[in-house]
Order: sequence, then structure tokens, then C-alpha cells
Amino acid sequence: MHGLADEGSLMIEETLSKGERTHQAIEEAAYKLFLEQGYSATSMRQIAERAGVALGGIYNHFKSKDEIFQELIIDQHPYLKILPIIHNTPGNSTEEFVRNSARAIQEELGQNPDFIKLMFIEVVEFNGKHFQKLYETIFPQVLPLLQRFTSPGSGVREMPLPQLIRAFVGSIMSFYLTEFLMTNPNLPPELREMRLEDYMEIFLHGILVMKE
Repeated sequence: MHGLADEGSLMIEETLSKGERTHQAIEEAAYKLFLEQGYSATSMRQIAERAGVALGGIYNHFKSKDEIFQELIIDQHPYLKILPIIHNTPGNSTEEFVRNSARAIQEELGQNPDFIKLMFIEVVEFNGKHFQKLYETIFPQVLPLLQRFTSPGSGVREMPLPQLIRAFVGSIMSFYLTEFLMTNPNLPPELREMRLEDYMEIFLHGILVMKE
């Protein structure tokens, strides 16, 4: 199986033009450097050296370091893998669908933890500057899924769709933010062992006991 995967990767690489391979090499080099030392500490010269291209040549593909980062945010976003999974997620009710989706998201992001670090760079070093472009790229593909929340009989109370999106995405992001803070083994296990599914429980039902 591993050999077949390697052969598949080689076939894809062979179909790329020289310019496309260089573009990909620059993007991969920048990705690794941003994760290793942050955006601000990474120079275009370092990216060029890591990618094996001349410094002048890198500007044939990207106008600036900022442009590289913006492309990375979109190209490396796990929605490319997560959305098809969620589209096929079963659920006879909104609650069941959300819980099943949470499991699928946690499994996929667990295999791609570096993207969360990339998002931290976006928040800390850019103050969310590239989020609008990310939103414009992803939202049209997410909309059909969100309509499952607002369809008749979904059980979801009436609210503006943008607010629902923000609450759902915010729950997921806050879970992974706190994951980075809860690695100390001396912390109570209830903190360290919380799951995304537990976050979705709070997202769905809140923290207040419903009165009869």
C-alpha cells in the first residue's frame, strides 16, 4: 500500500510542469519555516534557500512573503478533506449530525495538527488579516452543510446564519486552542481529557438546566 501511495505521488509530480514544481517547492519550504520559527522570523531568502531556488526566482511565483502565507492558509486548510467527510456524515437529527461531524473533524485535525499552528500565526501575527479571503473561499462550500441546521424540523432556534457559523467554528477553534494549553500532566484529567464532542454538547445544549 505504501509503495502504491509513493508511486501515485510520483505520477502526480511527473504531470506538473517545472514552474508548478518550483511553486510547490516554495510553498512547502515556507510552510515548514513558518511552523519552525514563525512568520516574522522567516525571510524570503531563507524560503528560497530551503526550496532550492534563486532569491530572484521566488518573485516569479509570489510577489511577497504575505502572498505565500495567504496561499498556504487556503491550500493547507483541512476543509479540503473535512468537507467531503462531513457531507457523508450520517445523522437522523441535528444533534446526531453535529456529534458525528465533531468526531470526523477531530480525527482529521488530529492527523494535521500543524494547521492549527498556522492559524495561530494568522491570529497572533496578522490579527486575522487573511480570514476574509479564507471565508470567501470556503463559505460557498460550507453553506449546503449549514442549511442542515436551518432546515424545517431541524430543532435549531431561529437565528441569523452568520451567527450560527461563528458559534460553530468558534467552538471548534476554542477546543484546539485549549488543547495546546492542557498538555501538562499535572492538570486535572477532566481538563486534559475533554473531547471535541464534549464541546459540541455545550454548543448544542448550553450550560443551563432547561426548566420544565
